[in-house]
Amino acid sequence: MYTKHKWESEKYFNFGYLKYLPKGYDENKKYPLVIFLHGAGERGQDLENVAKHGYMKYVKSESKEYPFIFIAPQCPENKYWGCYAESLIAFLDYIEQSLPVDKDRIYLTGLSMGGTGTWMLAMADPDRFAAIVPVCGSGVCWNGGSIAKIPVYAYHGDCDDIVPIYESVTMIRAINKTGGNAKLKICYGVGHNAWDFAYTDEKLLEWLLKQHK
Repeated sequence: MYTKHKWESEKYFNFGYLKYLPKGYDENKKYPLVIFLHGAGERGQDLENVAKHGYMKYVKSESKEYPFIFIAPQCPENKYWGCYAESLIAFLDYIEQSLPVDKDRIYLTGLSMGGTGTWMLAMADPDRFAAIVPVCGSGVCWNGGSIAKIPVYAYHGDCDDIVPIYESVTMIRAINKTGGNAKLKICYGVGHNAWDFAYTDEKLLEWLLKQHK
């Protein structure tokens, strides 16, 4: 089960967030950490919206269990993750300090607006993440080389008419052109809901948990 929290900071934006701890959680052990950035439709102040999609959805609807700590902050209404890069980095510092996180296994993922946020946050702090999974997000291909050292597994529907698939294609090409290790899973016949495929893909989960800094 997940719990609801509020991060209090005098200097940075105060995120509300959902937290999931794995079954048998032991504060004396170290756990991999997954940070999830939601899409535009889940912005606001109702934290239940953050559990509409992604791994937290399956924790809520199917009582599914995962072997990692899962943290999902919420973006304010009418704002974008790119507005809060500095605050997100400080928030991650707080999460690392307050929970038994394996700092060599911090993973970042997000969908749609959160997929874009995944690209941008990874570029803002490339030494932090062991791997990233952007799902149907817009990239910044001219800066792809800045995350060439981070393993990437992106997902995108080839029929996406909200964020065209070329956004992921150009990012993957830019990263690999600079010596990176990026792959793209094309979801054929899928529109702007590639997250339904990404977060139920057991191969993705296996790949993610094998990644270490």
